[in-house]
Parts: sequence; structure tokens; C-alpha cells
Amino acid sequence: MTPSTDLLHHTATDWGIVAIFAVVYLGMFLGGLPRLKLDRSGVALLGAIAVIGLSGLPVEDAARSIDLPTIVLLFAFMVVSAQMRLGGFYGEVTRRVAAMPLSRNGLLAALIVVAGVLSAVFSNDIICLAMTPVVARLCLQRGLNPLPFLIGLACAANIGSAATLIGNPQNMLIGSVLQLSFSGYVRQALAPVAVGLLLLWVWLAYGPGARAGADHRPSGPAPQDTVREAIAAEDPPFDVWQTAKGLAVAGVLLVIFLFTDWPRDVAALVGAGLLLLSRRLHSSHVLGLVDWPLLLLFMGLFVVNHAFETTGLAAQAVAWLGAQGVHLADPGPLLVAGAVLSNLVSNVPAVMLLLPHLSGTPGQAGVMLALVTTFAGNFLLVGSIANLIVADLARQQGISIDWKRHAVTGIPVTLASLSAVWLWMLFAG
Repeated sequence: MTPSTDLLHHTATDWGIVAIFAVVYLGMFLGGLPRLKLDRSGVALLGAIAVIGLSGLPVEDAARSIDLPTIVLLFAFMVVSAQMRLGGFYGEVTRRVAAMPLSRNGLLAALIVVAGVLSAVFSNDIICLAMTPVVARLCLQRGLNPLPFLIGLACAANIGSAATLIGNPQNMLIGSVLQLSFSGYVRQALAPVAVGLLLLWVWLAYGPGARAGADHRPSGPAPQDTVREAIAAEDPPFDVWQTAKGLAVAGVLLVIFLFTDWPRDVAALVGAGLLLLSRRLHSSHVLGLVDWPLLLLFMGLFVVNHAFETTGLAAQAVAWLGAQGVHLADPGPLLVAGAVLSNLVSNVPAVMLLLPHLSGTPGQAGVMLALVTTFAGNFLLVGSIANLIVADLARQQGISIDWKRHAVTGIPVTLASLSAVWLWMLFAG
């Protein structure tokens, strides 16, 4: 049976689901839908409601399509990251790095390493949210061009988050669905991540990235005062006890992940519960920092993708590609598909689209998918939420990071780091 005759066997309901699927992923690409006050999370949620209503999918079946371990793990580490943020840990670390008697390039290297390491444990988005104002103040006070430092922060956070299966949402999803070993993943991912961070530093220290926006001057009155006021209002004071609690829980969880077979979602949830038992930090403050829209985005996309899979069209498309000699589990097609889709619809939706076609494949395919979709987020300014967080916070302080300024660093660093992934997986495999 040819693909054209296959298409004739689909019902009107199937094509309705396909239409909803297409609209949802258009929303992922645009960041919302034209003329509607919807962001990506709203689009995914309404898409899930639409496919349930159209197909008559029982709510219980829709719920079962959600990968609960991924949602639980993501929620738990949002709580851990909230604890660290409320304890003032991120700002304190950045200030201590800034106080070091380092040259411009030495300071840039230190910030890249710190952002990369912290993102591997506490999530790239959180690190960018907490460190951007402090880095901006540091640059303005020292008379340094802030653009390489801020763009470097975003790119380093993205690259560093790929080092573990808890560094970003897409890695959590990949690790959960493909049942990857935490320690095995770290062993394979560490070298490409280290090379990616080194390439980023070389480009920003000595390449054209070092001169990107060299003529830039923050707009608005008294930028130093503006940044200082923003820090005072937004950066929590450093609390040794609350920080120690968060670090202790994160450290124990890493040991459990690396050296035991305990379920990661259960261990993380217990750790989050322990942090919520506090006499000083109100649970509403901690839970207020949980990214609930992101959790809704995940759940909505799980339901929409499940409904789309029931139409059989995805399986037919993959089978057709296989007949042409293109297998998504192979390193080359997977690298191209992961990189392209990550910049079209963002990395989390891209991973959700590709994962169903990697089941039963060697763990190396999961490692490559995690590295490629994360590194690809640096290609464009809109390719990663971390990039947008840095740009938005910088804009509030009179520092403009537009897509052109970001592209000077993002595009070459992404292409170089993806090449490093390709070579590493080729020779390591």
C-alpha cells in the first residue's frame, strides 16, 4: 500500500486531530497564536482540550499519556531551585566570582564555568534569571561591554545544562522515557559539554564575539543606579542556612542518581518535600517560584502528541523515510532533525516529536538527542527560554540584546558545538 492510498483510510476525526496538532505546533513556533492572548502553555493546554473533545478520548486515557515521572522530577527540581534562589545562593556565587582579581577574559571564563556547572544541577532558566542582573551590574561597574558577558551567560547555561539528565526539561524527559542511566549519560555528555564551553569562551574572548556590540552604550539615565536598584529589589539576601539545606538536598540527590538505581522522580520528590518543611521560608513563596505554565505545557503536549500518534500518520511518515534510507535513530538524521526542530518549535516540543521514534534504540541515540536539542537552543535568540530571560532582564536595565547581536555568537558557537557532538559520538561510539 502506497502512502497516498494510506491517506485515504484516515477518518475525518483523524484529520481534525492533525489540524489541531498543526495549530498547536504553529503556536510553539510563534510563541502563541495571532490575535489571541495565548502563550505556548496556553496553546498546548487548549490543544489538549480540543483533541479530547474531538476524539472522545477518555480523560483517564489522556492522563495516562502524560509521562508522570518527568512531571514529578521537573516539579521537584523547581522546588530545589526555588530554595536556592530564596536563599540568595546564585547572587552570592556571582558576586564572589566578580570580586576575584581577574582580567576581562579570566572573568569571562569564570562566569562561563560557574553558569555551566550550576545549570547542570539547578536548571539553565533559573541560573539565567538569578545571575543576569548581577552580571549586568558587574560589567557596568567595571566599565566592561556587557554584551559578551550576558550572551556568554545564556549560551553557557544552555551548554552546561546538557551535562546531566536534570539540567533542563528536555533532558529530564529523555532520561525518563528512554530509561537512561544517569552516570552513563554524564560520562558520555561531559566531554562535548566541556568542549562546547571552551569554544564559547574562545569565541567571546578572542573571536568576533569579543567585539560584538563594542559600540553599545546602555540607554537611559544612570544605568549603574538602575541596576543597583533592581538588584536590591529582586536579589534575596544570602542566607547560609537555607543555602546549606538546598545544597545538602541537591548533593544527596546527585549521589543517589549516580550510584543507586532508586527512581529519580521519587528521590527528587522526597528531597523537595524535605525542603518545604521550613520554619523560615513559607511554602507559598517556594511554590510561587515553580514554573506551573511549563508543567502545563508538558502535560498539554503529551496529550496532543498521543492523539496525533493514534492517527498513524507519524508512523507512516517514519516508515516512508526508512524506505528512502533515512532512519531517525541514526546519528546524522537525528542531529539534523533535532537541531532543525529545536529552532522551529523549541527544544521541548522537538524532543516530544522525536522520542516516540527512538524507543528500543541504543542509549547513544538518547544522549545525542539530549545534546543536540540543548546545544541547538543557542542558534537563535528565540531558540531557548534562557536566551529570552537574559534579553528581557538586560532590556530592563537599558542593555539591548537583539537577534543580530546574539547571532554573532550564537550561530558559530552552535555550529561548532554541534560539530563537536558529532565527532565525539562518532569516535566514542
